[in-house]
Amino acid sequence: MNDPADSVHEIATLRIELLDSEPLIWRQLEVPTSITLKALHDTVQAAMGWFDAHLWEFTIGETRYGPPAADDGWGAIKPINATKVRLRDVLKPGKTAIGYVYDFGDTWEHRLTITNTRTGDPTIAYPRFIAGEEACPPEDCGGMPGFYDFLDAIADPSHPNHADTLDWCGGRYDPKDIDEEQIKISLNRIAKRRRAAQTRRKQKTI
Repeated sequence: MNDPADSVHEIATLRIELLDSEPLIWRQLEVPTSITLKALHDTVQAAMGWFDAHLWEFTIGETRYGPPAADDGWGAIKPINATKVRLRDVLKPGKTAIGYVYDFGDTWEHRLTITNTRTGDPTIAYPRFIAGEEACPPEDCGGMPGFYDFLDAIADPSHPNHADTLDWCGGRYDPKDIDEEQIKISLNRIAKRRRAAQTRRKQKTI
């Protein structure tokens, strides 16, 4: 059976905000509503610049969604398998708010806001980057407090940890540089995988 959302090319606007960041670290995308929540996770990772090296979880209301192989570290109740739920299944009329946590050690908390569900352009590859500001923090820098300590250290040559911190981050970090080109490349990879999967599904129906 054909996917009904694919047949109308339904998309929505996704805004991603990294909580407690100042200035605010954010991204805005267009995403297909037919993607799974696992694919939404992949999309957030690509848009923000994370490396997908840690556990993660979505929260919608009182319901939690996580990786398909969720095992230890999740508490008494494991999250719902995010590969089994599509974004359109959890959308509410008007606006949908989704909590997203990446890395349960550093605890990077994000607010996802999804609005303006509509018909997309079938000639455009989704998900698509629209806008954003501020670079993603370096992976494993210690959460938001560690991130601001990191920024202080690299900005001040007299800081006792300046040299070591620069060496740790590869010698350069620009908090204003969100590397739009890399974001677009990463999102395009997701779009290509999605289109390939759609092609396989259509071939099975022939």
